[in-house]
Parts: sequence; C-alpha cells; structure tokens
Amino acid sequence: MDTRRLILATLLSAAVLIGFDYFVPQAPKAPVTQQTTQSVSAPPSGAAQPSSTTSTQSAGDAASEANGPDAHLAIDAPAVQGSINLRGARLDDLVLKKYRETVKPDSPDVRVLADGTGSKPDFIDFGWRAPSDVSVRLPDSRTLWKADNTKLDATHPVTLSWDNGQGLTFEIALAVDQDFMFTVTQRVHNATGQALALYPYYRVNRGYTPETTGGMLVHEGPISVIDGRLNEGSYKALRNDGVPPDNVSWSHQGTGGWAGITDKYWLMAVLPDQSTQVVGAYTYLPAQHTYQVGFTSTAPVQVAAGQTASSEAHVFAGAKEVRLLDRYEHDLHVPMFWKAVDFGWLAFLTRPVFFVLDWLYTMIGNFGLALLTFTVIVKLLFLPLTIKQMRMTWKTARLKPKVDQIRARYKDDPMAMQQHIMGLYREEGVNLFGGFLPLFIQAPVFWCLYKDLYVTIEMRHAPFFGWIKDLSAPDPTNVFNLFGLIPFDPAQVLSILSLGAWPILYGATMFLMQKISSSSTNMDPAQQKVMAFIPLVFTFFMAHQPVGLVIYYAWSNLLTALQQFIILGRFKAADKNADAKTTVVSKR
Repeated sequence: MDTRRLILATLLSAAVLIGFDYFVPQAPKAPVTQQTTQSVSAPPSGAAQPSSTTSTQSAGDAASEANGPDAHLAIDAPAVQGSINLRGARLDDLVLKKYRETVKPDSPDVRVLADGTGSKPDFIDFGWRAPSDVSVRLPDSRTLWKADNTKLDATHPVTLSWDNGQGLTFEIALAVDQDFMFTVTQRVHNATGQALALYPYYRVNRGYTPETTGGMLVHEGPISVIDGRLNEGSYKALRNDGVPPDNVSWSHQGTGGWAGITDKYWLMAVLPDQSTQVVGAYTYLPAQHTYQVGFTSTAPVQVAAGQTASSEAHVFAGAKEVRLLDRYEHDLHVPMFWKAVDFGWLAFLTRPVFFVLDWLYTMIGNFGLALLTFTVIVKLLFLPLTIKQMRMTWKTARLKPKVDQIRARYKDDPMAMQQHIMGLYREEGVNLFGGFLPLFIQAPVFWCLYKDLYVTIEMRHAPFFGWIKDLSAPDPTNVFNLFGLIPFDPAQVLSILSLGAWPILYGATMFLMQKISSSSTNMDPAQQKVMAFIPLVFTFFMAHQPVGLVIYYAWSNLLTALQQFIILGRFKAADKNADAKTTVVSKR
C-alpha cells in the first residue's frame, strides 16, 4: 500500500472517531415563540406551573392533607420495582431489575426514578388544569390519594381516588407491562350539576443538573417528537432561555408524539394519546431547581354534569433497548420512538449495522464474537474494492523508477513533468483515485460501529473473554502497574498512563499491517520514521476507547495484514511470470 494512502487511512479513521459529531451540525433547536404558547386553548401557565395555581382549597383541608403522613403503593413488575407516592400520586421510586450500576455481582440495580428526599430527584407526575376563569379544587402535589390495592404488578392494575369535597371525584388507573411502560388513565366523575372543562397534563421532572457522560457523541437532556419532528434541548438552554412568566424555553403545539428526559442509556418519557392535540414544553423552575418536560392537552376534556370523562397516556421509565422501543412504536403508534437512542445523522446506516450485530449476537451468544464475525463479513464485502485498491498501489510502486526519471528530466518544467507523469499513469491504466475509494466507503462503516458501541445499551456490560467484562468500557488492565500486580492506578496521577492489554495488541497489529504494506513500496527514511510513530500514537488513543472497538480494530488489522500478504504475494508471482515470459521472448 502507498505510504501516503496508509497515513491518510489512519488519519481518516481518527477523524471519524473523534470529530464526526463535533463538526456535523446538530438538529436545530426550535426557538420559543410566544405565538405558539398563546395559541393554545389552555392558559399558558398550564404548560409549566403546578396545578395548584388554578385550584382553590379551604385552609383547613389543605393543612390536614399537608400535615398528614405520606403513603406509598408498591410496584413489583418483571422488569421494574419501586413504589408510587400516594402524596401527589407521583411515580418517584423505580429501579430496573435487569440492569446494575457496575459489572460487580453486588452492584445495586440502576435507579431511574427517585423521590425528592435524595440529592437527585427524578419523578413523573400528572394531573389536571382548569381554565384561568374557573375556580375549582384540583388535586396537587400535597393531595393524599387512596388506593384500591396494596401493590401494582403486571397482572393487577391499581386505581387511585380522591374526592375534592365539591362534587368531583378524581381517579387514576395505573397499569404496568412486562417491561418499562406504564398506562395512566385519569378520570373525573362530575356530580356538581354543572358541566366542567379540564385540561390533562403529564410531566417528567428532574430536580438537579446531571453530569453528562456521552460528550458530543450522545444527546442527554430534554427530548421530544411532535408532529414527526425531533427536538433535542439542553439543560443550559432550559436555564438560560426561559421566557417569563412561566420560564418556558421551548414549546410546540401538535398532535400526539412523546417527550421526556434522556440519559445515555435510560429514558423517562410521557406519551399522550396519539390522536390528542397537545402542546409540549421544556421548562426550568429556578426556585425548585427543577427541569420539566411534558405535555398539556390543548383541547379540554368536557365533563358533563352527572357524567365521567377520562384521559389516557403512557409513561416510559427504563432502559433504551432498541427492539423494545421499536415494539412500543409499532404497538402504541408512537412516532419515531426509536430516536430516543441517539443513532446520529447517519442513522440510516448506524441502525442497520446495529441490527446485524444484534442478530449475530443472538446466533452466537457473545457480543465480542459477534464483533469478530461482523469484521469478517465487512472484509468479505469490501474484498473486491480492496483488491482493486492494492492493484492500483502495486502498479504505482512499479512505475516509481519511471516517474523518478520523468521528475529528473523535467525538474525545471513542473507543468511538463505533471503532464508526462499523468500520461504514464494513463498508459499503464493507473487510477490514483481508485486507491482512495475503498477508504472513503469503509469510513462510514467504522463510524457506525463506533456509534453503536457507544450509544446502545445492548453492549453495555456485555462480556467477552478473560478480563473483559464490559465491551462498552475501556480495557481495565494497565501495563504501567504490570496489569494489576502493583496495587496502584497510575491513571489517577496522569490520565495518559493508562494502557491496557488489548490496546497494546491493537498497536502490534497496526505495526504488522504497516510492515507488510511498506514492503511493497520504496519508503524513504523520513516516511519510515513517521510510519513507526503512528502505531504508538494510536495505541495510546485507543486505550481510552470502548474495548469492543479496540478488539474490532485489532482483528480488522490482523485480517487486513493477512489479505495484503496474500494479495501482494500473488501480484509478485504474476510479475515474475510476466518478466520470465518477456525474457524468453527477448532471447528468441
């Protein structure tokens, strides 16, 4: 392989790994428009403020409820466990049974919802708004609900109820499936003798600013899809762009959709009835240091006198499993629910690569082996291009003596030199761009694999063999403490002092591939020094990448070196045969 092309391939891979998301513009953040907020039927405060702003309540009743003890309804489903706080009917306690915080056996389960007594409260609430000119007592965050059962599980739904003492009875029917989806049905029984119009709302609340873990590669924070359009917000934008008096930083009116707060692997989201007209909003409440993302219906629910009316929605709180999100999207007719996983702007490639890897995993049973098998498939698919590239490289190397002669002959006439060199290449059938084409075609595949390893939960804590317990994390070993023989972590002193066994193997395979490639070219001493330095640099760079990616590249380098050895051997044999025939003919 030509030295310049090998250097270009190496640098191109680095650019793909480091800079793609940074340089590609992100989805535009929709600005806050007062027109959108003011056009809804419900009051603007309905999108952001607590429901108590539109309710009335006697001082005695309010004090009695506020001072009473909290009560909790247990949740015990196949995939989740926790409780619902009957004070305010908040879903604020939920852990995932199938996921742990670390790979250690005694690691606690991942918690996705937590009550406000901790330092990191996450909760989901729902309720009703009343028009600004209507005075009615509505349930709020201090309302104490009654449950008709002691536990919510996948086979036993629960109904919460509360009587406002003014002829209205509110109910919340809760159900949970085998995974992470809750069904919430709010009902109002009207015995007041007068018709009433109310607006249901559903919100995700986060009472702290989290430390994001995905950097530029993964979106973390507010996210929504309304009318088939994805919007990704940031915590900073919610804090700085809020428009008084409700501090709404973004809002959009449409039909159905979903909205919530996403982390790298977890999602809390609310999904209204997909035929309902709603306004979605991102809000920040400075006094409570709380981020809110949710929906309020723009069409009121009409509760006639002596009748019952209801509103149904769904709540997702759990892991962003790709196939599970796809199933919910299909079953609940939720638009673009798969975009909760940040596959990026190349999703049309990234998702298919993921599904191939996932299918290989189901067939083999080990994600590491699936990666190795995927590498073989990629190499076979690109084999014709690889052979074409290497043939062009080989021809270019064979023509180097003639090119050097032309350079020496026309050293004082650069234009003539270039014309004669290009004429020689055309005569010999050499296409300089043909050698670069495979590099540009394969780069998106490398990127898609990197993105999948980084963002999909299916590879989180996926083991390989030996010391590799999590393919999505860097190699835990370190040569600078003799792979654990010295009880000391040098990376705590200097981050660069972290170099595991697999990155070292990767560097060795890269050096081997370079040696085989350079054997077919006449490399000058300066180029040799550059090429010898590149594997060392990339070895330290890959030490901080997911070890699954390092394993992929090490195996890919090994296969590439084998390919080059075999193909170059055939080229050399073909040239020897051609030279032998030429010699025989000349002797005759």
